[in-house]
Amino acid sequence: MRNKTWIFDLDDTLHHASGGIFAHISHAMSAYMMKHLQVDAVEARLLRERYWAQYGATMHGLVTHHNIDPHDFLLETHKLEELEQWLFAEHNLAESLRALPGRKVIFSNGPHHYVEGILQRLAIERHFHSIYGVEQLDYVPKPHVGAFRKVLAREKLDPRHCIMVEDSLPNLLTAKKLGMKTIWVSKQVRRPAHVDIRIAAIGELARRRWD
Repeated sequence: MRNKTWIFDLDDTLHHASGGIFAHISHAMSAYMMKHLQVDAVEARLLRERYWAQYGATMHGLVTHHNIDPHDFLLETHKLEELEQWLFAEHNLAESLRALPGRKVIFSNGPHHYVEGILQRLAIERHFHSIYGVEQLDYVPKPHVGAFRKVLAREKLDPRHCIMVEDSLPNLLTAKKLGMKTIWVSKQVRRPAHVDIRIAAIGELARRRWD
């Protein structure tokens, strides 16, 4: 396994974002839309739900239908100085990553400044060879296959030699279709057919043999 490349998601994979971080980002996105689109809170929520269902990301819908500047949107809605108070990850995360043989890449739908900032605050950035935020993917998010292919092409990777570690089943489905090994970070008991391994925490990876 030492010639393998680990491709890690960030939010709810390497840290717990479903609590305060996601809630604050959600509030910031709605506030941004209310200000720039001149809509009320209800309309902002409906638009976000529609764009998430259609594109996999609110930003993609705003850029496509409202000519919103994606860079400005991402800066305003992912302010690390506001989000870091909720940052929480499992104990010994850095040691768990260090124990995994092979190269490691971050592949996130978050903006680059946010991804890099979270990794720095968790003191794990040195364990990753490359970092891909949504800007490096031309603002095309996972689970779109084009985003995956862009990372694979830039890193010169054969998907058959990659292990995708994610909390999102749709993202893992794309990875599996491309030929990657898939690891689902979830506390759910069931394991869908396109998931090779289910783990509850990253620390479980370090306790397995990957040679």
